Amino acid sequence: MSFAFGVVLFALGIGVTIALHEAGHMVAARACGMRVRRYFIGFGPTVWSFTRGHTEYGLKAIPLGGFCDIAGMTVNDPWTEEEEPHLMIHKPAWRRVFVMMAGILVNIVLGVLIIFGVAVSFGLPSTAPPKAEAVDLVCTPDVVEEGATTAPSCTGEGSAEASGVQVGDTFLSIDGERIDGFPDVIAAVQELGRTAGQDGVARGDTVTVPTTVDRDGERVDLDLQVQVVERAGETVGAIGVQFDGSGQIDDYTPLTAIGGTADFTWNLGKQTVEALIDLPQRYWPVVESIFGAERQADSPVSVVGASHAGGQLVEQNQWMAFLLLLANLNFFLAVFNLVPLPPLDGGHAVIVIYEKLRDRLRRLRGLEPGGPVDYVKVMPVTYVATGILLVFGLTVIVADVVNPLQLFP
Repeated sequence: MSFAFGVVLFALGIGVTIALHEAGHMVAARACGMRVRRYFIGFGPTVWSFTRGHTEYGLKAIPLGGFCDIAGMTVNDPWTEEEEPHLMIHKPAWRRVFVMMAGILVNIVLGVLIIFGVAVSFGLPSTAPPKAEAVDLVCTPDVVEEGATTAPSCTGEGSAEASGVQVGDTFLSIDGERIDGFPDVIAAVQELGRTAGQDGVARGDTVTVPTTVDRDGERVDLDLQVQVVERAGETVGAIGVQFDGSGQIDDYTPLTAIGGTADFTWNLGKQTVEALIDLPQRYWPVVESIFGAERQADSPVSVVGASHAGGQLVEQNQWMAFLLLLANLNFFLAVFNLVPLPPLDGGHAVIVIYEKLRDRLRRLRGLEPGGPVDYVKVMPVTYVATGILLVFGLTVIVADVVNPLQLFP
């Protein structure tokens, strides 16, 4: 029940995000003297609508986006004589760019407000690198329980301690594989347990692998005992260690949360830009996941997959992560819409900027302004960009349905 509640709640959050993005365009357009004809959430057939003033508001059947129809957004749009004074193409360039950027600004502000609320309510994950990759605690790795969905507390003597691992040790290699940080330790150990389970090793038993650690500047070779356990219905390996600085949460007051929010937002923004740049190379693994390959942790997700992830977080009572995922979604939408290709907001803004620069050059040559760009001439670019976005989006949606991303394997 909590999972379904989380899915619905996150889907509602996405809907509010889209609605506010489009509302940003609408409010900015009206403030700049433009006529807003329609404000809709969704695409396809109209489910419900009403008209107030000059604007029709409503919902459409496919909840995968929204739009704000502004009169005279391009020179190719039809308009009435009554709309003539309010056409977007007749407004100054700075107003047109502001209207196109307004939705993006709303997403950024909304993301920042969510992060600030999380900082005050829960604290924020530390953006500083871990103080060390050294072991902070050795303990019992698992209490084996059928159907367990959460990792147990780390107490008592575990297989790592029995193997000779000590507090302060830094892992250098496990089973011949180089270790660069604690995420590598977790991944290597879990995979060893998974493989052992496939080879018939019973839960609760251990497998021994050669391991090298750094202890006070000296290399120490150990025979690491990896215990085969079950977590969330999956057989994995565990050794019972925690790392100094990993998962650290910084606490804030409403005053100190201002700086903490700025720092966290900056780091999250950089990660979002990097994720967008890497998006093309993540496409094929998504295709492979549709046909049974493992869904990668950094796989892109659609609104379907994001809602599924939200459900998992609520099921695990991870409300801080739930809200930060929603903030991340807002930043991704903002950065994605900045891409300078039509039909995205950034593409429309670039065309306006092109018109301005072109007209300046024409004036230097003693020529009249060239007027608004004929969108028919840029339609091939628009069709290609729209086609790519459509194929990518549909592929991710299919993957989210047949092989959704699992946050808690």
